[in-house]
Amino acid sequence: MAIPRFLGSALLVLGIAGVAAAGSDLDRELKPDDALPIPQLQFDGSGNLVIQASATSSEHDFDYLVGNWKLSNRKLKARLENSTEWIAFESRVEMHQILDGKGNIDKYTDQASGKPYEGVALRLFNPETRLWSIYWADGNSGKLDPPVVGSFDNKIGHFFARDTFRGRPIIVVFRWDVRNPQRPIWSQAFSVDDGKTWEWNSINVSARAD
Repeated sequence: MAIPRFLGSALLVLGIAGVAAAGSDLDRELKPDDALPIPQLQFDGSGNLVIQASATSSEHDFDYLVGNWKLSNRKLKARLENSTEWIAFESRVEMHQILDGKGNIDKYTDQASGKPYEGVALRLFNPETRLWSIYWADGNSGKLDPPVVGSFDNKIGHFFARDTFRGRPIIVVFRWDVRNPQRPIWSQAFSVDDGKTWEWNSINVSARAD
């Protein structure tokens, strides 16, 4: 349950005020939690990310996500440009387990641009490394993005990948905060300096759909 990290469709711009109007609880949830630090990154001699699973990492870490959800989203209007203007929109997700629970797949949809948009998230658990890999594809590209890789620790998951944004090398992190599994929070940040600093650019809060 996420939005594509390079989503480029035109969305309705509501700004911070539009989000706040939904209520103080939602406004609080739609802000990255500064009390949750991003783990310090490790690299090998070639500069590749070295990612190790937490002691509690499990193939059951995404079990809470099975079913249908409605999402309240915020997305930074311009990434890596010191923007402070946010876009607010609603979306839907339908998630199913596959591979006897060692994987799952969800279908993401929204119509924020005025026409249907559809994407798919594929998550796979490697029983040898005990790491999750999360892939994304949508109808615009027709291919899987490089996966973000990581695990959960104390109901907080961090998943990382090297990538590029408009030709600029970056590191991407997905964060899953499932301390309240009935209202899981997903957020995304980019770093251009190997994790020394991060810019949060997308976040959503999920609630069970009828």
